Amino acid sequence: MTPPDRTTPRRALVTGASAGIGAAFARELAMRGCALVLTARRLDRIEALARELRTAHGVDAHAIAADLADPETPARLCAELARRGLIIDILINNAGYGVPGHFLAPSWQTHADFLQVMVTAPCELVHRLLPGMRERGYGRIANIASLAGLVPGSAGHTLYAAAKAFLIKFSQSLALENAAHGVKVCAVCPGFTYSEFHDVTGTRSVVSRMPRWMWQTAEAVAQDGLAALERGATVHVTGRVNRTIRTLFKLLPERAALRLIHRRSKDFRRQEP
Repeated sequence: MTPPDRTTPRRALVTGASAGIGAAFARELAMRGCALVLTARRLDRIEALARELRTAHGVDAHAIAADLADPETPARLCAELARRGLIIDILINNAGYGVPGHFLAPSWQTHADFLQVMVTAPCELVHRLLPGMRERGYGRIANIASLAGLVPGSAGHTLYAAAKAFLIKFSQSLALENAAHGVKVCAVCPGFTYSEFHDVTGTRSVVSRMPRWMWQTAEAVAQDGLAALERGATVHVTGRVNRTIRTLFKLLPERAALRLIHRRSKDFRRQEP
């Protein structure tokens, strides 16, 4: 096994880096001296962020436009990384969004694109980048899941919690398979986070009624998530309030937990007539 070159900064690939949690992870990694590859659909935003990080922290930062809803994108992205000679030591699988409404409201293509971004693309990126991490004896993979993946599913956004639960189980298995190879894997599970997420899903007016103490900043999520990844946590819920909520639902009987989620869904999910 080739030992890692300690004279070369680690390089991270951050998906969905144009705003919110992804941009916060990029900034936090840059502050730690990490080189970066930023991907998102909006090239102008990630180019601006790459310039910001190069100026503020002196790190090497590349911006590559990538639409993960296209099944060909992970392979093309990894080919572009190889063409540029960019070795990825840290993967932050952050790209994601929600599809509002009940399951039958959107078209199947809408759901298929969602699953491609939220489930298939993260798995493929890991599959393509993990061999190099194992060979070098160093790797870090953070799959940005959600508290939603650890509590009962709600009405509306039908596939969101399911996709996040998948990432959690995927991360657990990956962590077990790769611990002996110097690769750490963590499912980072934030709750309500200040970002563009709810604007994109059209639920801003709904979630704005949630009390402020239930919210975290994207910066807090990134700092907490990276600390958990580095210390070897496999599943980490960010924020004390979110960890309390998770514990509550673990203690409740399943039927009671489902009833509670059903009653509260109107506070954070768009409701159907």
